[in-house]
Amino acid sequence: MDEIFFYKLCLSLHIISFVSWMAGMLYLPRLFVYHSTKEAGSESSETFKLMEQKLLRIIMNPSMVAAWAFGLALIGLSGPDMLGLLWFQVKFIFVLILSGVHVYFSKIVKDFQEDQRNRSEKFYRIINELPTALLIIVVFLAIFKPI
Repeated sequence: MDEIFFYKLCLSLHIISFVSWMAGMLYLPRLFVYHSTKEAGSESSETFKLMEQKLLRIIMNPSMVAAWAFGLALIGLSGPDMLGLLWFQVKFIFVLILSGVHVYFSKIVKDFQEDQRNRSEKFYRIINELPTALLIIVVFLAIFKPI
């Protein structure tokens, strides 16, 4: 297989995986906002539990793993010089932060599954903005390579 073709294939799959991952990262905290307003044990709360769990396990987790796998493949195909570029190092840090937010969202899903309501609706409205901010930073770094 041609090296350029393989690179473009990995890049395409990386972008598709990232978009799928971000779709979940943007939607899941919105579900938290709505779920936090429902009484624990209610029918609507149980529906939100199912929606959150399926979104995380069926879409977000596999998409994150695929985005990481294809991203690491791209690094390997680009060569070790890529690791020395400041824009890439900063982007990588923000992708690590995004992955940490994903893990934190997973914990929130688990808390809701166990009817643990430790945070207010306002808290969930605030964290709803995190993935958007991280998305903007990562995309601008990847496209413009400013530093």
